[in-house]
Parts: sequence; structure tokens; C-alpha cells
Amino acid sequence: MRYFLILTTILSMLLFSPATAAGTIAPDWTLDDPDGQTIHLQDEVEAQATILFFWATWCPYCKALFPHLQSIRLEYGDRVRILAINFREDGDPAAFVNEKGYDVALLLDGDEVADLYGIYGTPGVILLDKERVIRFDLREIPRIEPPDLGKPASHRRKAAYRAPYWAAEIRKSLDAIIAEHYPAP
Repeated sequence: MRYFLILTTILSMLLFSPATAAGTIAPDWTLDDPDGQTIHLQDEVEAQATILFFWATWCPYCKALFPHLQSIRLEYGDRVRILAINFREDGDPAAFVNEKGYDVALLLDGDEVADLYGIYGTPGVILLDKERVIRFDLREIPRIEPPDLGKPASHRRKAAYRAPYWAAEIRKSLDAIIAEHYPAP
């Protein structure tokens, strides 16, 4: 029985590991924005460093990370494009983005694209260079936990604690991508 459990665990890790990893070529795809405009990934990465942000309106981690991504967008300007790929949604993502004033390309119905990348939970963050090489995957950085305050931390507290760290790691990767692939004229 014990060997069966070990074997099952190993098989699960192999079968359900991320479909993509840093250094691999990202799958190409097209999705529509709320206005019906089609966004083709290959076109996006050729012009600027690209952040794929897999999110949903109900996700406390996504809500905590979104303002940091907006800050990155303001800091990097036209050198970065944020594709906010909404998936597993039961709310109104366009209303959420508009209400908050986020400057991202909102893409709807991203469940199949999330599956291509092996993203099954929110948030997912992947950075791509102009050759569609994955240079950062949020799932590959160490998980940090908030200090123990004598009771388990809520998802909201964990999200608020982790989001600044995630944003710092995203910036490091963006700096490297931009220096290598999109130098200033």
C-alpha cells in the first residue's frame, strides 16, 4: 500500500506539473478582448516584453497583485504589455478592470489558454521575451508565508504579504528581458 501511494504521488507530479517552464517556448494563441478585437500572442511579444496574468475577479491573490502590475505598467510604459487573461470566471471582469482603472489588455474566456500553460489556479504570471521564451513563471519562485500571529493567515492576508514580493521578482525578470531584447533606441 505504501509503495502504491509513493508511485501515485510521483505519477501525479509528472502528469500535473506545469506544462511550461522557464526557458521553454510558450504556446502561441489568439483571444478576444471585450470589444471583439483579436489579440495574437506572437504579435504582442515581438513589440514588447509581455506579462501573461491569469486571473479571476473572485481571487484575493489576483486582487492584491493587480495594483502592483498597474504600477509596473506605469513604470515601464510601452516597454511592457500586460495581457490579463481572465479564466474560471463567474463575475464581470470588464467591469472590474474598468472600475479599478487598470491599464491592461483584458482577454476573456482564457480557460483553454490557461490549460495550454498548465495553469489551473489563480494567479498565474508568466513573462515572455520576443521569441516567446518563458523567462519567469510565478509557480517557480519560493512561496513565502506571513509571520505567525497565533492563528492561521487568511487568503487576503497571505495575498497582501506575497504580492509585493511577486512584483519585485517580476521587475527583476522584466529588467533582464528588456535589456536583452528591447533596448532603448
